[in-house]
Amino acid sequence: MRFALMTTTLLRLPPQPQPTARTAPRLWVPRQVLITRSAAGLPHGRAIAERAAALGSAVIELSSDRVVLPKHEDPRAAYRAAKSTMAIVVAPPSKRRLQPIPPSADWRFDLAEGCHAHCQYCYLAGSLAGPPITRVYANLDEILEALPAHLGQGGVTSTSADRAHEGTTFEASCYADPLGIEHLTGGLTKAVRFFGSWDAAVQLRFTSKFADVSPLIGLPHGRQVRVRMSVNAPALIRYEGGTSPLAARIEALSRLARDGYRVGLTVAPIQHFEGWRSGYADLFAQVGQALAGVPDLDLTAELITHRFTPGSKGVLQGWYPGSDLDLDEGARSRKLTKFGSVKFVYPAETMREMQAALTGLLAEHLPAARLLYWT
Repeated sequence: MRFALMTTTLLRLPPQPQPTARTAPRLWVPRQVLITRSAAGLPHGRAIAERAAALGSAVIELSSDRVVLPKHEDPRAAYRAAKSTMAIVVAPPSKRRLQPIPPSADWRFDLAEGCHAHCQYCYLAGSLAGPPITRVYANLDEILEALPAHLGQGGVTSTSADRAHEGTTFEASCYADPLGIEHLTGGLTKAVRFFGSWDAAVQLRFTSKFADVSPLIGLPHGRQVRVRMSVNAPALIRYEGGTSPLAARIEALSRLARDGYRVGLTVAPIQHFEGWRSGYADLFAQVGQALAGVPDLDLTAELITHRFTPGSKGVLQGWYPGSDLDLDEGARSRKLTKFGSVKFVYPAETMREMQAALTGLLAEHLPAARLLYWT
């Protein structure tokens, strides 16, 4: 297999023993890892490449900063190749420019872009262009050093009477699931230490569908990190291929809470399916049991309903042609975003019904949870 503008230098490190299913969650090992010339010159980039090689990935050093996958006639083959590829790159200034991210946080910053999982309702399908490669950033120090300049300047928590106690909030999982690749990158560990030692009213936030939280346990987070687990009704987890089982995510949330982290639930995407009331009641009951007795529990909830755009629908149906995910535009309401694009959401009556039911179930099973928003 050939790539544009590449050398064939491979980092050959002895493979390390893989954890068994009994002792640890299954970790993603990309089939190939591409490292650009600039990324290879940075210690964090080299460390990522060495971890990947130790796990058995073929690490290919590129002779330039372009990442180009070979073309496939079969779109499904192109998708599979991209999903099994990780690229180590340097985030350019445009990617390091912080953006507001309401209603979640004051600012968004990225440790990576893309995800190796196979969620059939993936919102990144409509947000990121090109092959679905997972790109991780080698210039992490540069990314973190830019954050203090935004202290106190946000428009979500910094200026909110209800959420001002959270301080200036920084979301790290808008375009990636950083926990799912932490065993390769070590980026979250570094970010947690950074926020834990930051003497200011700040909070690092990220959400995940993965359960290997062992790298985070015992870190000096200073209660300035909120980890949310992305969860859904048990019947819908089958749409989330390549992720951790629901029970494992809930157990991971409990481990984090007992280690002093602020925690949360990202319930998404909420769907109106047959038996949805009992499904979400089951979800909240499981979480309630797992978090029972946690001292100083700080728990939030974000409730996000399913929506899609014509573009994301086309991409998802190309990626998952056999999926029975409900993407019926006729059963949805057509709305325009603030940017003038079209999205399809549940009708207003259905939204009101689900909002009333889920907020009631949340209060019943998780009375300590603070609801941040419904959308």
